[in-house]
Amino acid sequence: MTSSFDWSAGYPSQRVPVFGRNVVSTSHPYAAQAGLRMLWKGGNAVDAAIAAAAAMTIVEPCSNGLGSDAFAILWDGHKLHGLNASGTAPQGWTPDYFRGKYGSDARAPAKRGWDSVTVPGAVASWVALSERFGKLAFADLLEPAIEIAERGYAVPWIVRQKWAMAAALPELTDQPGFADTFLPRGRAPEVGELFRFPGAARTLKLIAETYGEAFYRGEVARAIAAHAKAHGGAMTEADLAGYRPEWVDPIGQDYAGHRLHEIPPNGQGIAALIALGILSHFDLSAMKADSVQAQHLQIEAMKLAFADTYRYVSDARSMELTPEQMLDAEYLFQRAKLIDPKRAQDFRAGNPVKGGTIYLTAADESGMMVSFIQSNYMGFGSGVVVPGYGVSLQNRGHGFSLRDGSPNLVAPGKRPFHTIIPAFLTKDGAPVMSFGVMGGNMQPQGHMQTLVRMLDFRQEPQAACDAPRWRFNQGLSINVEATMPAATREGLRALGHQVESFQDSYQDFGAGQFIWRLGDPAVEGYVAASDPRRDGLAAAF
Repeated sequence: MTSSFDWSAGYPSQRVPVFGRNVVSTSHPYAAQAGLRMLWKGGNAVDAAIAAAAAMTIVEPCSNGLGSDAFAILWDGHKLHGLNASGTAPQGWTPDYFRGKYGSDARAPAKRGWDSVTVPGAVASWVALSERFGKLAFADLLEPAIEIAERGYAVPWIVRQKWAMAAALPELTDQPGFADTFLPRGRAPEVGELFRFPGAARTLKLIAETYGEAFYRGEVARAIAAHAKAHGGAMTEADLAGYRPEWVDPIGQDYAGHRLHEIPPNGQGIAALIALGILSHFDLSAMKADSVQAQHLQIEAMKLAFADTYRYVSDARSMELTPEQMLDAEYLFQRAKLIDPKRAQDFRAGNPVKGGTIYLTAADESGMMVSFIQSNYMGFGSGVVVPGYGVSLQNRGHGFSLRDGSPNLVAPGKRPFHTIIPAFLTKDGAPVMSFGVMGGNMQPQGHMQTLVRMLDFRQEPQAACDAPRWRFNQGLSINVEATMPAATREGLRALGHQVESFQDSYQDFGAGQFIWRLGDPAVEGYVAASDPRRDGLAAAF
């Protein structure tokens, strides 16, 4: 599998590829080391992923927390499994519930506060993964996170940037529990300043002792429900007790002799599959990686993919189309024909019927590979933190619609449209790469851009990760990183793209983690990459 890469190609970066037989790659070094500790103890990739995920709730609280949602794709050594641990709406959530509180012209549930919080699923994902595939005792997996929360850690550079931005937003700082938890000195921590999270340590211990029961049907659940009631929220103990994650079959799309796998809707992973299905009708490998032509075709394919994704994707139980219809080969061929190589366009959805987030990955020498993502959605999520327990809650409910006729119309027990998507690559049914690129709607765009670089342009994972990216916004508007060649930027403008160039190290262009299998995991092992746009680390032995 190694021979296809041009190992001499690269971009300016703080990172180099990391090789090993047991690997963990995350956006914070402490989390990577937490996962590696489990592998040293004899655990497997699932144990490592859970330990890393728990640690990430402490060390990158702007992106995720104990009140996050999660998804995973896992290769168990024989087949792929998908896990959907996105939260469901409280039973009290109806369109009339929100219209009565926010007016008949409200278009979506609240952006922050308790009326943006669905039942959090991340803790349930840890339990489900451990029960089915883990080797070590569940309590052992949370030890590193508990230690970090109790002893504290020096806040790193990039996390501090996001933290400071949040501290300037009254929509967050006015939420119950936020300032007491995340502004302990009346401000965001400085770079290198110690931050402790004792409430989260308390909850992690309860989760560890009860195999997660305390969070959904015990002490923590009672505290969450009581806090919701005290602040006008609808979530109850029954909502938490009734929650279960779902095991699902990943959906896929063939491209360049490989197959990309994503979690099926309610997530946006299908957008990456649609885009690749469209791009398969062009010969990108005959172009230069950073050429105007190659970038233009990818941008246009992504626009077409988002047009259908935003129109049709919701909770699978309420979709008017199936993923199979949206990925129909003849339909994608017809969509590809809409691309004009000489002109940028503003596409609309077609009709197939006619024919703040963290990502981590782990792999072990037995061949098990885990692609895992969890998120509070927007920076610090809802802004709500349950006092004494350190449970900072996501705001995924804001992803629902209040527009009659929308497939994403809010309803009790329904899952909202989700942006977080793990990914997995296979070839001829065998595992090749576990990867993901976090960052809102940048995620499928990042999946497509990095994969094209590896499969079409032979760039190794770290080079593909380091390369300059673009981000489609809407209409003809795109953002590009300042590191993109000036000739490419100007060439895209000449085609009609509205290009804004700037440098953002946190979210706008995503941040990825990649583990590529080199051969027999016990012999050749893996090569891993970690995105320099975050404070991360790929660690291995």
